[in-house]
Amino acid sequence: MSEQVEQKHEEFRETFLKIQQEVSKRIVGQKEIIEGVLICLMTGGHALLEGVPGLGKTLLIRTLHEVLDLEFSRIQFTPDLMPADIVGTTVVAEDEDGRKFFEFQPGPVFANLVLADEINRATPKTQSALLEAMQEKSVTVAGQHRDLDLPFFVMATQNPLEMEGTYPLPEAQLDRFFFKLKVEFPSLDELDIVMERTTKREMPAVDKVCDGKSINELEQIVRDILVAEDVRKYALRIVMGTHPEVEDAPEKTKQYVRYGSSPRGAQALILASKVRAILDGRYNVAREDIQAVALPSLRHRLILSFEGEAEGVDPDSIIQHLLEVID
Repeated sequence: MSEQVEQKHEEFRETFLKIQQEVSKRIVGQKEIIEGVLICLMTGGHALLEGVPGLGKTLLIRTLHEVLDLEFSRIQFTPDLMPADIVGTTVVAEDEDGRKFFEFQPGPVFANLVLADEINRATPKTQSALLEAMQEKSVTVAGQHRDLDLPFFVMATQNPLEMEGTYPLPEAQLDRFFFKLKVEFPSLDELDIVMERTTKREMPAVDKVCDGKSINELEQIVRDILVAEDVRKYALRIVMGTHPEVEDAPEKTKQYVRYGSSPRGAQALILASKVRAILDGRYNVAREDIQAVALPSLRHRLILSFEGEAEGVDPDSIIQHLLEVID
């Protein structure tokens, strides 16, 4: 391994851990959530955070904005929100001579970090306004194609309990999220620290770590990590194991799953595993890396059958079963 490559990997580790350390000054516990969000950011993906209100989801991305020199915007999703409120619209403007012309006013999606708060409260039509932006890193308004500045990272939140007045995300949009992360309630000790930090006059200060150009360079480092053929095939067997029509799929999959993961699930497995390999000081991906990122990569990409929904089967249990039976 060349000295230049080693230096790049060390730079990646130092930057990642420094960002994680700064964010942790504000966010108590939630180490896996912070790490998951940063993995999404470093791989060009997007994160969906599921948890009840008040667990620090909004604070997390606001803190990330302060730690990174990136433009931030927040979209509060409501039933009356329209697509133009997200991507922007063309308006009639007037110059100094009184001549009228059309001018594009960009929406909040034109930022590096976009918080889509309570995304399942908006109608499917409005939710779809994010689809092109999340996949293509561009938007089309009034027939004109406009590229978004990179890095472009969407962190969406949704409340898993309050379902009245919400619109479940369609499968096509769920599939655009690199990870789905479940934000759990803090422990007693963590809650005590939260109260100690948040009931004072000032919040803990955080330092800037890097800018957008550095994030883009770090993403390219991730893609240079090697994946051995047997490890790659292992990841693909896990993804294939989520499909009930596959002959070798476990009985639990055939019984409770209607549709399995898309190829984006395999991409998430591989890319996230590459980040874990770098953080662990290795230059290749191991099976343990694949196993560690399987849940957030695949849990939102499984569509349960009627029997699975009726019995309240958790997609996580199906993925855990796959990790136990697939070698």
